[in-house]
Amino acid sequence: QVQLVESGGGLVQAGGSLRLSCAASGRTFSNYAMGWFRQTPGKEREFVAAINWSGRSTVTAASVKGRFTISRDNAKNTVYLQMNSLRAEDTAVYYCAADRVPTRTALTESSYTSWGQGTQVTVSS
Repeated sequence: QVQLVESGGGLVQAGGSLRLSCAASGRTFSNYAMGWFRQTPGKEREFVAAINWSGRSTVTAASVKGRFTISRDNAKNTVYLQMNSLRAEDTAVYYCAADRVPTRTALTESSYTSWGQGTQVTVSS
């Protein structure tokens, strides 16, 4: 089981940027595809972005397309989520997750077997 720790969340004004990081340990990072999800109180967890093991294949949710970018550095065992042009509706707890099928970019929670503890992102309008 890979362990995941997110960082980089915080409070930012609308229109601003944040970069989230997710550091992995315990297993070979490049054996996993990675994803980012987010959740607000009372709502289901929502897919944000996913990336395959090499970083050459990514998918991004329509709600954040053109504003958020997922990337990874296998040498640093880290996946990133660059968030630009942030909006109040982006306020959520953001989670990274690991998928044991390294070649896919899955959109569903059930595809991911390891999760981080989450990091809060708050966008003030």
